[in-house]
Amino acid sequence: MLVLGVGFALDDAAPVLPTLDVILTETTSPLTQSQADFLAQASNQGGGEDELSKRPRDAQVGQLPQDESGVAQQAMRAQSPDASVPPETRVVASRNGESRVIAPEDTPLADDAPLPRGEERIERDLAMARLAAEIHLQSERYAKRPKRKFVSASTQEWAYATYLRSWVDRVERVGNLNYPDEARRRQLSGTLVISVAIRRDGSVERAEVIQSSGVRLLDDAALRIARLAEPYPPLPRTEEEIDVLHVTRTWNFLPGGELVDD
Repeated sequence: MLVLGVGFALDDAAPVLPTLDVILTETTSPLTQSQADFLAQASNQGGGEDELSKRPRDAQVGQLPQDESGVAQQAMRAQSPDASVPPETRVVASRNGESRVIAPEDTPLADDAPLPRGEERIERDLAMARLAAEIHLQSERYAKRPKRKFVSASTQEWAYATYLRSWVDRVERVGNLNYPDEARRRQLSGTLVISVAIRRDGSVERAEVIQSSGVRLLDDAALRIARLAEPYPPLPRTEEEIDVLHVTRTWNFLPGGELVDD
């Protein structure tokens, strides 16, 4: 009888070859082997702000090439401008081993891009709100203004024509009683146009000479007479319900010392 013995044995695993991690650098600088943190094709002193040594990284690139050129989408700019980041400086080593810092180049400021639609609408709404507030304020001021009416010798309205006749009679009477003595003594004469603003109760709001007689003494006398004659009769009641009546008249100072309302 023939007995065959069959056995199985595993081959020894192939030894693992040692690997070497090498980094490609863009700059070189003198450096002893004992100081190296990583292996590269050339010596480099390195730099940065981290306390621990970190593996250098490649520059970021796009994931996939694009068939056609285009514009990358940008997020909408915030309402308040982002804080500007100060430019970083690069530390460059010289051949002698001495480091120097290169000042960053001035970066021109980009022109302000047109505001997005959202911001344009906000600016427009704010402008409209300011305009509405101004109009409302002007309307309130206008509503508080007194209603005025201007009358003169050519006024034909019965209510004001009657009032003017009584007003003229009062002015001439008071003016002749208070005629300036110096003007009478010097035989001064002149013609002027005066405007008197009368409130509803007959008091004088203001009086002004709008066309001078050429004689300061007579102009001042006219203003004084307009004040002396108040209070005038209260303003007549009309549908207009005015608050101030402006009476414009021509006054003649005659050489004989007489005031005549023309």
